[in-house]
Amino acid sequence: MPDARLPRVSESQGSARPTTPPRERTTAIRQRLAELRGPTAVPRPLDARALAALAANPGCRRRALLDGAGVDKGALAEALGSPSAAFGQSQFAIARGNTFESRVKSDGGTELLRLLHEHTGGEAPKDAAVPDLAAAGPEGRAARTALALREATAAGGWTLLDHPMLALEVAGSPAYLEPDAVVVAPDGRWTVVEIKSFPMIDAAADPSKVGAAARQAAVYVLALERVAGLLGDTPGPADRVAHSVLLVCPKDFSNLPTASLVDVRKQLSVTRRQLARLTRIEEIADALAPGASFALDRPAPELTETVESVPAAYAPECLAACELAFHCRDRARAVDAVTALGRGLRAELGGLGGLGGLGGLGGLTSVGAVLDAARGRAGDPSDPAVAALRRAAALRAEALEGAAAGGAVCR
Repeated sequence: MPDARLPRVSESQGSARPTTPPRERTTAIRQRLAELRGPTAVPRPLDARALAALAANPGCRRRALLDGAGVDKGALAEALGSPSAAFGQSQFAIARGNTFESRVKSDGGTELLRLLHEHTGGEAPKDAAVPDLAAAGPEGRAARTALALREATAAGGWTLLDHPMLALEVAGSPAYLEPDAVVVAPDGRWTVVEIKSFPMIDAAADPSKVGAAARQAAVYVLALERVAGLLGDTPGPADRVAHSVLLVCPKDFSNLPTASLVDVRKQLSVTRRQLARLTRIEEIADALAPGASFALDRPAPELTETVESVPAAYAPECLAACELAFHCRDRARAVDAVTALGRGLRAELGGLGGLGGLGGLGGLTSVGAVLDAARGRAGDPSDPAVAALRRAAALRAEALEGAAAGGAVCR
């Protein structure tokens, strides 16, 4: 049976291996994260949606540590006095989605295979094998999935893996991911299937929802590539795993399934690069004070101090992706952090991280006003904040010109 444990991101980049044996090191990390989470807290799994959000903001050490430790960020926000807005789907939407998924996969996945064949061609699907992926614990299920993928590839027929378990190590902490389905075609190609309950009307769906599904699916594709690499067969992982995922949705206003192939190469590239940038979780944890914990039974001042001791990277985009966003927004505004006005503005202002000590934002409370001041179209030049904005914008423009002259433009 192939080893379901995956290589660390840092190892794939050629860094030195740790002196501690991998098994002992993994055990130590898990114990440390359990201490941070609290002795009675049930860990929340790090799913593909959370990984996609983490990849979109790799500089946020706070989220990396909390997600890696399995901390309930919604409950933590409540304890900090900054309750989050409602996240996730309603129970009605979840029930509707489960009903639709069951219909798509009924009769051994006949309809699902028909939709895949309709968009990819190749050998016409007949009866598909549906292997049993049950095993003890997520590690056992990941190992069983890897074995099923190898057997299905060697069999040369259609195989439907219903809710397989994929393992991916992120910043030194294991994450177990469960896509809706993976289909193995007779030619040995593995295709991720995402089943969503939002409709496709006239063969088109809401672009924002399709984009979110593509980012989530890219995480599954990345995990599948790691499994293919562990199997060590040919072709290589990039050729074995399809970079177009099958998105299945209700057709128009009915409950009938329809599908579309979504190319996730761009999302895959971004996710791979951003996850590689994440600081290892044990390094973040080691920087905490001895005895620090995110246990919800801690006194509020102590809990706040522990949370604030972990650096965050707040941006308005966090409001739609993180339960701690309101807490982090209040702190960012309190120190006049430029990122509180958006990542796009942060890029415009080069290395200027905040305007504290310069009179705040000088009354510039919107992205447009700050950009106008930085570009010389508004604001009093004698105002220290305006002067700092224009200086940062000038430095960025100078850097871009220098990069362009050298044949590479910095974005």
